[in-house]
Amino acid sequence: MNAPVAVVTGGASGLGELIVRKLHSTGHRVAVADIDLESANSLAAELGSADSVRSYQVDVGDRSAIERLLSAVIIDFGSVEVLVNNAAKTQARPLMDITAEELDSVMSVGFKGTFTACQIFGAYMAGNRYGRIVNMASLAGQNGGTATGGHYASAKGAVMSLTKVFARELAPSGVTVNAVSPGPQDSPIVRKIVGEANIESYAQTIPVGRLGDPAFIAEMVSLLASPTAASVTGACWDANGGLYMR
Repeated sequence: MNAPVAVVTGGASGLGELIVRKLHSTGHRVAVADIDLESANSLAAELGSADSVRSYQVDVGDRSAIERLLSAVIIDFGSVEVLVNNAAKTQARPLMDITAEELDSVMSVGFKGTFTACQIFGAYMAGNRYGRIVNMASLAGQNGGTATGGHYASAKGAVMSLTKVFARELAPSGVTVNAVSPGPQDSPIVRKIVGEANIESYAQTIPVGRLGDPAFIAEMVSLLASPTAASVTGACWDANGGLYMR
């Protein structure tokens, strides 16, 4: 039996790269999908042969591009069992200064792209009676944080809602749809927003007293993407150090 195929959007860098590496290390064949094809090519070349990992350029805000991505991955690998909707766009902008164009741009990637990919890949997986979809949410979408942009937070809140509606729709077809919601991680983007000089004091505002480990987020995604996660759907797994509890 061939190894399962996982598609990771926004997979060329940051958290997406860690998810790609984790899924590849656990035996998945991986499609690294990103708008930055050069970085996607570099990661794919590093990880292995074209039999196990390939790169694809995609703008998730373009429905036809997502349709082409699915078709290309099926041609190259033969199937798709896992989709990780990681692509997103952050923009640190005061809430009242966000323009209509900026709102459309951030929502097109973070919300529309995830919704559309769930539709297109979800329908394909339902036809095969099996699939795992993992959507990347965020603490910002749960507590209304605006450090990464109020439009980003709104998109991530919408991701949690769409996770539930697709989970209900696809459950009878053997397809699970879940979300992972990280809080502040020890990542370049968090260090940039907070400032290196403020990292230690910022960490003390988190109940556990530390930033999260992005590699652990990748492990959470990998677990939800596994065949053994059949009874988990419509869930949002939090990893925020105690900043938000429910």
